[in-house]
Amino acid sequence: MAWLLLPLSLIFFVAASLRRLAYRTGWLSSVRLPVPVVVVGGIAVGGSGKTPLIIWLAQRLRELGKRPGIVSRGYGGDYQDVHRVDDDDSAAEVGDEPLLIRRRGNCPVFVGRQRPAAAQALLAECDCDVILCDDGLQHYALARDVEIAVIDRRGFWNGFLLPAGPLREPRSRLATVDAVVGNDWPGPADFHMRLEGSLFCRLDDRGVTCAAAELAGLQLHAVAGIGEPERFFDHLAAIGLHVHGHAFADHHVYRAGDLDFAGDAIVTTEKDAVKLAGLASLPVWVLPVSAVVEPDLAQFVLERIDGCAFA
Repeated sequence: MAWLLLPLSLIFFVAASLRRLAYRTGWLSSVRLPVPVVVVGGIAVGGSGKTPLIIWLAQRLRELGKRPGIVSRGYGGDYQDVHRVDDDDSAAEVGDEPLLIRRRGNCPVFVGRQRPAAAQALLAECDCDVILCDDGLQHYALARDVEIAVIDRRGFWNGFLLPAGPLREPRSRLATVDAVVGNDWPGPADFHMRLEGSLFCRLDDRGVTCAAAELAGLQLHAVAGIGEPERFFDHLAAIGLHVHGHAFADHHVYRAGDLDFAGDAIVTTEKDAVKLAGLASLPVWVLPVSAVVEPDLAQFVLERIDGCAFA
């Protein structure tokens, strides 16, 4: 089937290339903000670890004295216009990833279909000196000063562009970004990232926690609606848990029937947890994970933006 779709991939390649050329040559204009813009994205569809990287980068930049703000499209949310994400928003309103980023990143998050408008609204309301753009590598309407591409362990799959494969841009695009971050990827990368976490918390009371060893031996159902659910299942196995895995599509909107299991408990990701409140009859344990990035990507970003001139 992929080979049959190659002619459509060629059309996609031409269209994507012309669009990028139009922005590079000024045929289409990009909005330049008065502060540096750092884009985190990828060349393949689906989750590759961009969300935990954005959270890590925001936290690390704050440690280094910066005041970051984050803009996102808000995929899966209902808002058509710009909206500032609050902790008590729902994933149905703002999208699961922006809500998680807001709760973990400890910085302002704005969503909007048009990222330049979202970024301008953020700067008008918040005292930020750097903008992080989530999943914005192909959104050239917002001028950027640093581009970071994330690749996970799946790599480039069959290497074909959409719709014959998963790539939104050809692999040669990686040669033009400022940094490539490999998320458990064995290929060449400027920075290497891994996710760590073994302490669970109760969905209905985040103050109640337990170690993986306390869940060992229970009949557990693992629920994951992320870019690669198997990555979550493998992580659980690595910390000593045997689970029944239930994989859902990325950004899946859960219903009670999806969680109607017989057993002792459900374990899930933070991204899924923001959509599961009140749906399960079993106890739900959430596994927060944090990115570890080596060497220090945030310091690299600061060095890049310090050399840029801004209006």
